[in-house]
Formats: sequence, C-alpha cells, structure tokens
Amino acid sequence: MDNLWIPALHRDHTMAQARVALALLCALLLVAGVAPRAEAVSYNVGNSAGWDPSADLPSWAGGKTFYVGDVLVFQYSSYHTLDEVDEAGYNNCSAADAVLSQNDGNTTVPLAAAGDRYFICGNQLHCLGGMKLHVLVNQPAAGGGAPAGAPPQSPPQTGSGATLGPPTTDDDAGIPYLVLGGSHRATVGPLLVTWLLVLAAALIV
Repeated sequence: MDNLWIPALHRDHTMAQARVALALLCALLLVAGVAPRAEAVSYNVGNSAGWDPSADLPSWAGGKTFYVGDVLVFQYSSYHTLDEVDEAGYNNCSAADAVLSQNDGNTTVPLAAAGDRYFICGNQLHCLGGMKLHVLVNQPAAGGGAPAGAPPQSPPQTGSGATLGPPTTDDDAGIPYLVLGGSHRATVGPLLVTWLLVLAAALIV
C-alpha cells in the first residue's frame, strides 16, 4: 500500500518545483522590465569648452533630456560667473535678482525639482553674446524610468566636479538594470540571466 503513495508524492514534489521555477521566471521578467534610464547623470556644461562664450550652449542642450536627480557641472574662468535667474533675468541678461551667484570656476548644480532652470553669466556682454543656458527638468516616470516617448538620453559627460553615477554608453543599451540607492544602477548581465534560466529548467525537471 505504501508504494501507492510514491507517484503522488513525486507529483507533489514536481509541482512544488514548477511553482518555484515560475516564481523565478516572474522575478526575472520583473527585472527585465526595469527601464534603462534609472540613474542620475552628471553633465559637463559646454563639453570641453565649458561655461564660456565660445561654447554653443543651445546646441549643447539640444537633444538632451534632463531629469530630477541629474547634475550640471559648470567649469569656467575667472572672467565669468554663474548666476541662476528667473525667465525675465534670462531674457534680459540681468543677474539683479539671481537666486544663485558663483564665481569659483567649478560649480555643481543639482537638478532637484522639475521645471525650467535659467543660467547666465553675470557679465551682461557675455550673456548677450550667448553665455546663457535654459534647461527643462523633467520628473521621471513612476518606477524611475524616462517617460514613454522621451528622446534617447545622451551618454553622460563627466569632468572634474562631476559627482554622480558611473558613466554609461550605448554599448549597454537594452540590458536591464536595478536601481540601487536612487543614483546608481547594477547591471543584470547575460550571464546572470543564463544562470537563472538554467536553474529554472533544472527545477522543472
């Protein structure tokens, strides 16, 4: 009579293994669904030219999508200042009501809230010559990813004064990420995915 229970026990054990495997696969799919844009980005304003009249700042900002948590790094000479102003101050190149005025030559500005941010050089002639920057800061979608339909994020640019996050490139596009601490990410690489699938297959057998 005891032998009659063996097939039933084997069947129950197999079903338990299948449930574990299914749970693992669900977890894997959840990880794969995490948006790739989940880390803060540090931007060196003006690239190699820095915060300077020689930099084409509108072109530099064009095509970039800025999010809450990103950082702007302004590097400039002693002939310039960095002033954050409102829209009127930006349009009129006036730093009279600036909410931020710096002249240390290496200023890091965190983008802590969504909305428009305006920056000018306090020297009005420099500002009128194009040394001004307007950025629109976006609120990330729920879950930390970029909103659907947002333009592709440019690779982060680093320089002295950059403070956040490891640089990323297009080489890791399409690889799922986990958010760790809000400003860094860990790659769930192909090797880990392969091992998870092998483990799931072994449990089903």
